[in-house]
Amino acid sequence: MIGTAGHVDHGKTALVRALTGIDTDRLAEEKRRGITLELGFAHLPLPGGTTAGVVDVPGHERFVRAMAAGAGGFDVALLVVAADEGVMPQTREHVAICRLLGIQSGVVAVTKSDLLPALGPAHRSLLAADVEALVAGTFLEDAPIVEVSSMTGGGLDALREALAAAASRAAPRPEGGPACLPIDRAFTLKGFGTVVTGTLISGTLEAGEAVELLPGGPRGARVRGLQTHGRDRISAAAGQRTAVNLPGVQVEQLSRGMVLGRPGELIESTQLDVEVEAVAGVTFSAREKLLCHVGTTAVPATVVLLAGRDLPAGERGFAQLRLARPLVALPGQRFVLRGFSARPGGAGRTLGGGIVLAPATRKRRPGRPESAAGLAVLLGGEPAEKIAWLLEDAGSEGLDAADLFRRTALPVRTLERALEALGAAGKAVLFDRERRAHVGGATFAALRTRAEGLVRAYHVENPLAPGMPKEELRERLARALDARLLARVLAAEAAAGQLVTEGDAVRAPEHGTAGAGGGAREQILARLAASALSPPTTAELARAIGLPLARTLELLKLLAGERRILKVKDDLYFDAAALGALRDRLIGKLRAEGAITTQEFKEMTGATRKFSIPLGEYFDREKLTLRLGDKRVLRGAEPRPAGGGGT
Repeated sequence: MIGTAGHVDHGKTALVRALTGIDTDRLAEEKRRGITLELGFAHLPLPGGTTAGVVDVPGHERFVRAMAAGAGGFDVALLVVAADEGVMPQTREHVAICRLLGIQSGVVAVTKSDLLPALGPAHRSLLAADVEALVAGTFLEDAPIVEVSSMTGGGLDALREALAAAASRAAPRPEGGPACLPIDRAFTLKGFGTVVTGTLISGTLEAGEAVELLPGGPRGARVRGLQTHGRDRISAAAGQRTAVNLPGVQVEQLSRGMVLGRPGELIESTQLDVEVEAVAGVTFSAREKLLCHVGTTAVPATVVLLAGRDLPAGERGFAQLRLARPLVALPGQRFVLRGFSARPGGAGRTLGGGIVLAPATRKRRPGRPESAAGLAVLLGGEPAEKIAWLLEDAGSEGLDAADLFRRTALPVRTLERALEALGAAGKAVLFDRERRAHVGGATFAALRTRAEGLVRAYHVENPLAPGMPKEELRERLARALDARLLARVLAAEAAAGQLVTEGDAVRAPEHGTAGAGGGAREQILARLAASALSPPTTAELARAIGLPLARTLELLKLLAGERRILKVKDDLYFDAAALGALRDRLIGKLRAEGAITTQEFKEMTGATRKFSIPLGEYFDREKLTLRLGDKRVLRGAEPRPAGGGGT
């Protein structure tokens, strides 16, 4: 993609028209005033058979926002300097914007060259010196300078050759990343419906596939058709100027600044981790309120410098952009920071810019060295290093494959290879195969250590319990910890012989039966089994086994939870086998005779009223029997007539 840059009325639009035959001024006001107010678009066949898109940007200082929106899609900058006026304020600002947006290739066109003979040789020398001073130290320092005239056609062929050479040197756009098309125009075509246009800065798009528009735009739209360079296509690739036909979407639902992509591939952000640069002559304070231009949108942002101190002019540092409203930005995408009324002396000026390192990030506090170290990895690290840091930064929540794709914009195959390598090195741990969700190796090790500590502390506080309930362990390990991650932690602990999981309880290996009250448990079970339907009370049981009543009650509760004993009354527990046998006998009698009296039930138990009455009430509560006066019947069974006979 080739984009123009330069001061107002220096002939950018006339040059594009002379090169392409297309008038990019499409608005009536643009034609009336003779200046470009909005982005204009054309396509240019280049020597060698390729075709480049061309974006013509406004040069007036009041429309630098539109220029920044267009420049975000440039691969090659065509800097225009009028021969009669030379370098002007917007020329300098446009060069600064192109540099901040990471453009690496370009050509300088000296327009209105037909005026040079009349201006004299001294003017030509001054003009050359002016241009050379402007581009010194920038990406245009070694760029060719071509004199052209849109009026006579002089120099146009040489300019086409220079542009073709510059385009061949431009870095390719990432086709393996998420599809990302920042929208710069949306309109309706009769018979087709809504069309959006923009430069596809990442990924690919295909006719027929589902797309969504973020932030806040329609979801579930579908691509009916695609065009690049004015021709119908079945697909579009990163770097191409693209028009997308979206039937069923209303143009009123769309606006410049939205981004079109495949469902789930892009992420809305209100906070961005970035590297930021202050331009010459500008110092950033620790917190600056500026206007952030990224893609085709502009959003007020607070720039929080993570070093916690001012950023001197011309220097770079790590920062977090806290945005006034959501936007979509990819890792590696460039942005521009301009002043507005909130910054004294900065209104309308380009003050800095930078590169997005991580979208949708958590809030970071300044003065934390670990944040700077991590962002340095995102800025210059290898893919595996970036992924490892993002996993650790996500903590126990982890990241799945879709998260990593959105947060790195790396090709899927690159992600897969990096995760395999990290897994083999213990730096990434897979805990959900379906989602391909991982946590960082250090995070996983910390979870294991904390799990051991929590379980052992639980044993100290609850020495008679068989182990710590898994759900309690999960809740205390981390907020909203994924149950599959807990299972992965416990499996690793079991393999290392550090923790044992039995049912819903987790214990240390040495805790065992003894740790859960071992001998006392067996004494309780033995005494209740021996006493059958006339068991000791809880207080009597505590005295008999030599434990405090509170500890005895805790053991009784645990044994009741295991269904080895049954609670009939607050101070009475019965052996489960003895109570089960009584239940069977009671059911047999009731089925045979229809009812049982209180005295008959006492005789059946062979126990005193101290035990037979609570036992009868227990079976009532269990919905086995129903008391009718002095008799009990099976619940749900019709009571038989007196005497048990019929008529």
